[in-house]
Amino acid sequence: MSRAQRLLDLIQILRSHRFPVTGQLLAEELGISLRSLYRDIATLQQQGASIVGEPGLGYVLKPGFMLPPLMFSEEEIEALVLGSRWVAERGDTHLAQAALNALQKIAAVLPEDLRQSLDTNTLLVGPDAKAPDIDTALPLLRSAIRNERKILLDYRDGQGKVSQRMIWPFALGFFEHIRILIAWCEMRQEIRHFRTDRIVSFEVYETRYPRRRQALLKEWRAQEGIAST
Repeated sequence: MSRAQRLLDLIQILRSHRFPVTGQLLAEELGISLRSLYRDIATLQQQGASIVGEPGLGYVLKPGFMLPPLMFSEEEIEALVLGSRWVAERGDTHLAQAALNALQKIAAVLPEDLRQSLDTNTLLVGPDAKAPDIDTALPLLRSAIRNERKILLDYRDGQGKVSQRMIWPFALGFFEHIRILIAWCEMRQEIRHFRTDRIVSFEVYETRYPRRRQALLKEWRAQEGIAST
C-alpha cells in the first residue's frame, strides 16, 4: 500500500469513530507499526487535519476536515485510467482528446507515488473489430444536448425507410458497437431512441426546446426502470 493510500485510509478510519481511538488499534487496522502511525498522524496534522490526542490516550478527528480534492485511492485511479482509456478508444476525436487531457491534469497534481500508479496502470482497453467508424457528427449532437437545442433529423429506420423528425435531444448512450441518441420526438409525442449510424442528416436549430434536459432524463429513467446514480 502506498503512503498516500495509507493516509487516506487513516482519515477514513478516524472519521468512522466518534470517540478517541488508540494508536495501537489504528496501527493494527492499517497493518503498520506504532512509529509509522505517529509519523502519519503528524503528516496529516501538518496538512490541516484537526486530529486531537496523544500517544497512549487515543486520537479523534474533529469535524470539518476535508481531504484535498485529488486524493484518490489506488482503485479510484484504476477506475479513472480505465474509463479514460475506454473513452479514448471508443469516443469521437474530441472526447478522446478530452479524456487524455483530463488524465494529464490529474497526473500533474497527484502525489509522486500515486502518479506512478497512474503511469504504470495495467488495466487496458483492447481494440474492437466491430466498432463503427467514429461519427464526426457526435460533437455537434453533444453540443445540442448541452445547449438544449432542437434538431431536425432525417432518420433511416431498420427497414430502410427515411422519415423526418423534430426532436429534443437530451442524452447520448455509448454502447460497445453503436451510439444511441435519446430524444423527445415531436411527431411521436414520446421519448425515442435513434442509432447515430442511421442518421442520414440533421440540422441543429437555435430554438431551445421547452423542457429541461434533466427533467427529460428523469422521465426516461423512470420509463426504462433505471435507478439514478
